[in-house]
Amino acid sequence: MLFGKNREGDTAARKAASVMVFGAGISGRGVAGELAKAGRQVFLYDDAPRGPEPALAAMLARNGGGFVSGHPEELLPRVQQIVLSPAVPLNLPILQKAQSQGIEVIGEVELAWRNYPGHMIAITGTNGKTTTTILVGEMLKTLPVRSAIGGNIGLALSVQVAGLDKDSWVAAELSSFQLESVKDFHPAIAAVLNLTPDHMERHGTMEEYARCKRNIFRKQTASEITILNYDDEEVRTWGRYAKSRLCYFSRAVVLPEGAFMQDGSFFMKWDGKTHEICHKKELKIFGAHNEENVLAAICCAFFAGVKPEDIRRVLLSFQGVEHRIEYVATIDGVPYYNDSKATNTDSTIKALEAFPKGHIILLAGGHDKMTPLGPMMELVAKKTDALILLGAARDRFYEAAVQAGVQNIIRADSFKEAVEKAHAIAQPFQVVLLSPACSSFDMFHDMGERGRYFKQLVRSFETEDRH
Repeated sequence: MLFGKNREGDTAARKAASVMVFGAGISGRGVAGELAKAGRQVFLYDDAPRGPEPALAAMLARNGGGFVSGHPEELLPRVQQIVLSPAVPLNLPILQKAQSQGIEVIGEVELAWRNYPGHMIAITGTNGKTTTTILVGEMLKTLPVRSAIGGNIGLALSVQVAGLDKDSWVAAELSSFQLESVKDFHPAIAAVLNLTPDHMERHGTMEEYARCKRNIFRKQTASEITILNYDDEEVRTWGRYAKSRLCYFSRAVVLPEGAFMQDGSFFMKWDGKTHEICHKKELKIFGAHNEENVLAAICCAFFAGVKPEDIRRVLLSFQGVEHRIEYVATIDGVPYYNDSKATNTDSTIKALEAFPKGHIILLAGGHDKMTPLGPMMELVAKKTDALILLGAARDRFYEAAVQAGVQNIIRADSFKEAVEKAHAIAQPFQVVLLSPACSSFDMFHDMGERGRYFKQLVRSFETEDRH
């Protein structure tokens, strides 16, 4: 299927000479650099006084811009556009003031999309985004065009799409934070994987969280594709909001059209043709959540023009994603799994369900997102032999675990102590699983640092055993 961008009359045609980039994280620094390369005057603002690296600072200075760490409102008379990093919410008073003065406020993803001439597959959902996006990215590599992945993975999307041509394809993982600030964004293909409570500290209500997620397909046209999870009761209803062509995927129902599972095999049926892709036993990844990710990836790649045989080949070779139920090592007959990407309760539920025999020693806790804990703790009571709690969420998680009838609850004062306690009690018939159901910011820079530290600690047990 071929897609094209009609940007006639699009706000993408508008160019702002002077720009404030709000937030100097990975996305902010990335987009500031790309704007400066394009000759724009860029003021990079962050409330932390530490400035950007010397090369970026010099690039900003060449066009009369620079780094600003205080009083950003003083920049408003000097800029025509503000580009937000994902961590910056739209409801800040300075941003509302800017909009009242006619200054355009958009997110980094919106700007990247406007400047990118090729085709984009945008993927969102509470869980599974990274696995699905990386899978799709591997499938896109089989096309005879340039491709990339970006968004909520690694570098800023603006950096990942730089230099790509009109025939290229990009798979973009997009969070609700990034989708909150899009405006004219309409990717060729949009996929919504699922929706469960998350980021209530930012969005306040599920209704607002859902509204941000729906922005992924809100401006799509009839020639574009929206892919929805039929098995998610809420997401299934979102077809009523779409102006694009709808495609559903399901692991529970044999659909008349779309991607589905039957007798353990994955199928894609579209325009009267049915393609059998592979059987789940042929995959190296496991769990119901990954079956949904595979179905979504099949849809995305199919509409991008990837051949079914190439989709199959990629699926059979795919090893999984770091920090998502990632096997680390087996110590004294006990396997250890790193699921540091489980930053919400639904993700932890999916991880627990991936081990049908149970007998799990679960490490959970971290920066508390204040999401409801009841459903997760009910499953913890059934599937775990021990629950080890840590971090800022430890006490609230403890109270919820007691209320759910969890029997063996252990509290740890540090991450290292939690892992050591798990190692001390684990028996060969059990599994040790780090699946925190929390973000990492109380102890670590990000979930990747948390996962790497977990793996380092686990492998240190191997070293001890050899001495």
